[in-house]
Amino acid sequence: MMRGADQLHSVVLAVTFLLLASIAAAFDPSPLQDFCVSIDDPKLGVFVNGKFCKDPMQANADDFTFRGLNMPGNTSNPVGSNVTLVNVDRLKGLNTLGISLARIDYAPYGGLNPPHTHPRATEILVVVKGTLHVGFVTSNPPKLFTKTLHVGDVFVFPIGLIHFQLNVANTNAIAFAGLSSQNPGTITIANAVFGSDPAINPDVLTKAFQVDKNLVDYLQKQLWPQN
Repeated sequence: MMRGADQLHSVVLAVTFLLLASIAAAFDPSPLQDFCVSIDDPKLGVFVNGKFCKDPMQANADDFTFRGLNMPGNTSNPVGSNVTLVNVDRLKGLNTLGISLARIDYAPYGGLNPPHTHPRATEILVVVKGTLHVGFVTSNPPKLFTKTLHVGDVFVFPIGLIHFQLNVANTNAIAFAGLSSQNPGTITIANAVFGSDPAINPDVLTKAFQVDKNLVDYLQKQLWPQN
């Protein structure tokens, strides 16, 4: 017969296995929007974490088609770049598939896709025209990973980390990016910090950035472009 210690050991292993199996089988869905506040009465709201689904028998090829990524984006803005995002809002067939796509156009030398994050997606970028200086910063303690990319080069920006791309050539540049969410979201750092509505208390920013309050006031009065 199995001794008491061995029996206890076997029970612990069995319970541990069952707990791990239940954790693996039951998990929350990934967030597809910034937040989803719960309600007790479903009659009070229709928002869901994602989109409602069309009857599959009513779907057609147009639901899975997007046209226009051959068209260059307008880069005549203060940052000199334009992002054409194809997410679930623009391509209905992406719903529940966990993927989206973007074309990024950069003005000659200095065109910038400014530091930003995608809270719900990893991004993989491929350069199809021009030369880009790209990079991302890790969580604290911050470390910068950076590279100069040429046509055909690929770079990955891990989910949620601040990253950027800068055109360092005297010609237009184009890149395409795949993102691991149907709705990756974008938080442009400068816009979020200095252009939020309502504005963040200047005392917070003055102390956080260790700068003069007049500079914070100046930055908060700028019109921050939504790229």
